[in-house]
Amino acid sequence: MEYIPNILFAILLIAGVGYFTKNVRKLTRNINLGKDVDRSDNKSERWKNMAMIALGQSKMVRRPIAGFLHVIVYVGFVIINIEVLEIIIDGLFGTHRIFTKVLPDSVYGFLIGTFEILAVLVLITVIIFWLRRNVIKLKRFLSAEMKGWPKSDGNIILYFEVVLMTLFLIMNATDVQFQDMNSGNIISKHIAGWFGSGDHLHTIERAAWWLHIAGILVFLNYLYYSKHLHILLAFPNTWYANLKPKGEFKNDANVTKEVMLMMDPNADPFAAPAEGEDEGEPEKFGASDVQDLNWVQLMNAYTCTECGRCTSECPANQTGKKLSPRKIMMDTRDRLEEVGKNIDANKGTFVDDGKALLNDYITPEELWACTSCNACVEACPVNIDPLSIIMEMRKYLVMEQSAAPSELNVMMGNIENNGAPWPYNQMDRLNWKDEN
Repeated sequence: MEYIPNILFAILLIAGVGYFTKNVRKLTRNINLGKDVDRSDNKSERWKNMAMIALGQSKMVRRPIAGFLHVIVYVGFVIINIEVLEIIIDGLFGTHRIFTKVLPDSVYGFLIGTFEILAVLVLITVIIFWLRRNVIKLKRFLSAEMKGWPKSDGNIILYFEVVLMTLFLIMNATDVQFQDMNSGNIISKHIAGWFGSGDHLHTIERAAWWLHIAGILVFLNYLYYSKHLHILLAFPNTWYANLKPKGEFKNDANVTKEVMLMMDPNADPFAAPAEGEDEGEPEKFGASDVQDLNWVQLMNAYTCTECGRCTSECPANQTGKKLSPRKIMMDTRDRLEEVGKNIDANKGTFVDDGKALLNDYITPEELWACTSCNACVEACPVNIDPLSIIMEMRKYLVMEQSAAPSELNVMMGNIENNGAPWPYNQMDRLNWKDEN
């Protein structure tokens, strides 16, 4: 009978970690539906970006208030969960605060004292975040794409944090052995009196202990369904981010080849491809669905924090156009999830569902509203690139469907016929000099 709690704990731990592992595999599978892209160059700069942006939160603090509050929650989340290691050891082996037997009292007291201070700071910060979302109602949290689940998800994660931090403090406050140490109980000693004295304290402490670890495992598995998946993906996302100068677009090799053939009067367009060159035409220009994007773009979609900084900086959005870079990323993620569920339902094979990212999720009106200014890319705190998705879908509209706006069709026709965007014959270009 004395080993039943340990067995139950092991079952709970295995179930929680096992389900999380299952979801990680599904996540990896979905991201790998994207096309291959090589982002292994300049490793030193990539490590630097990950250290500065994902770990150091350098882009987050560009907005000081939100940035400072986020850093508190981020640091608190990382450091406080160090005590999960102690909980796991205690749960599996039936010990109680095993680190008190390993570490000097002063060191253990310092650690737990730090955890308690951070827990209170996280509680205060989470309350401020909740007020900003639900009472102050900041404009960037009121967009159309933030209705329904996205709004609820933002609040649910805040409630999770409140419950976990509260349970941690209650667990410490009702632990008679820990309170008798009088070391590290910087906050909990002030609330210990709320629970009185007697044998019931052990019951409260055990209940808080079990609920705390169960809550952490539930939170871990909730991440897959939440925008807070960025807690895990921010690190690889910043590492694999595009290092090229913003505004530099990648030339399509097949288009470049056609242009070079047109410019070379001696070229034979029917000649066999040289060694190493691709044969035939590409399967598709641009992207109409998530499988046409590359895997980094799909990882971007899962990493999106829905913070709205991209949309708040977007000049098209500020002038009332329908474009919201945040919605582009959310739609990409939602469509990718839909494709993943389709694959799961059809035993590992995608069955055409008659839907696509283009039109069913993202409209041409949104795509053509983009000025390609890169403001969204610069604003994102975790280096997400909505513009690259927009440009791929524009490419599809132009090159596969000939569905560019009339203004662009006129311009491209002028370039084809006159060698310039203007409707003047090449022979008339120098006429201006004769007007004087």
